[in-house]
Amino acid sequence: MTDRPADADAKSAVEADPMARAFAEADAAAARGEAPIGAVVVEAATGRILAAAGNRTEADHDPSAHAELLAIREACRRRGAPRLPDCDLYVTLEPCTMCAGAISFARIRRLVFAAYDPKGGGVEHGARFFERATCHHAPEVVGGVQERRAARMLKEFFAARR
Repeated sequence: MTDRPADADAKSAVEADPMARAFAEADAAAARGEAPIGAVVVEAATGRILAAAGNRTEADHDPSAHAELLAIREACRRRGAPRLPDCDLYVTLEPCTMCAGAISFARIRRLVFAAYDPKGGGVEHGARFFERATCHHAPEVVGGVQERRAARMLKEFFAARR
């Protein structure tokens, strides 16, 4: 039996759990001064992570550089295809309407998110994008996974900015 450093065990756990990886991306985003939101695209059949990202709106001077969009773009690039019908998206905050549109166009199979966003969300709140007749594809949606952890992270981040 070999001894593994604790940080190696933590890294293994993050790689095995897509939501843990999304939280790691959110932590990295916060460390860069970005809103702490992380997203991960996973191949549903294998659990293999295709792409992971944290928000980069400030760094990129780009209002569309949300974690979800960055992760979807990278997964599509790696696949060489504009659609990901056999993939799931894990994100630490309910996606906004813009991101919900991208999720629909990418044909994501399942969306799993942590905290609900009554003010800016576009899935369970606001526009409720996937419920519209004009929505071409609605993924399976699972909300509230580790909700308190994500809500606490966001609250602490924005409280420190005030």
